[in-house]
Amino acid sequence: MSEESTPASKRPKWETDTAEKVKESIRKYSKPLADLIARDANEGDTRLLVTDLLCEGLGWDKYAELTTEYQVKGEFAGYGIRLDKQLIAFIEVKRATTKLNSRHLRQVEMYAVNEGVEWLILTNGSHWQVFRLIPGLPVTIDLVLDVNLASDETVAAKVSQMFYLHKESLKRSQIEDVWKARAATAPKALANAILSETVLNELRKEVKRRSGHSIDAGDLGRLVRDSVLVLELAK
Repeated sequence: MSEESTPASKRPKWETDTAEKVKESIRKYSKPLADLIARDANEGDTRLLVTDLLCEGLGWDKYAELTTEYQVKGEFAGYGIRLDKQLIAFIEVKRATTKLNSRHLRQVEMYAVNEGVEWLILTNGSHWQVFRLIPGLPVTIDLVLDVNLASDETVAAKVSQMFYLHKESLKRSQIEDVWKARAATAPKALANAILSETVLNELRKEVKRRSGHSIDAGDLGRLVRDSVLVLELAK
């Protein structure tokens, strides 16, 4: 969705209309969601709410665009999402009180790798995590969205993320732009930029200007990496 600083009057009508639909659905299903959590609803009951959110709140056609129990080499993904008949995402649904973890991510990652799907979604109805899969050796998985509909965050904050899962937004590839922006400014990406030859040469010149001390760019890079960036690069 457009930056929050952009006046609503200057946003495309489809965008403001879509955001309003997402907001309405989050409010409508907050009570049923709380009830599911309170009674520790099973996975099947959680799926009923997820389906309602996907269809009523996020604009997906239950029959033409959602496939439950999508088979992948003898295993079954919770949902497959199709856009213009093309499979674009897998959704793995867990019971309402299950805490999403790396094991669940590995499960849906396997499905995505086998089917060549780029978007992975984990949810227990309240907590929604969206990942971008980057093929290669090894495969890379980037967290793009992370929102909990049962949290104390404002509805506006929740809408600002769930909006990108709406069909109208996904068909315009807006979530791809979100991923690119976050990937470009991720800590490790910034660390790699700082350690680039161009930046180190400029930093070396600045050190010389400030102190009169000359230092080799390679030595400076090691100092920056081993002291300034060591905690981040160790992650």
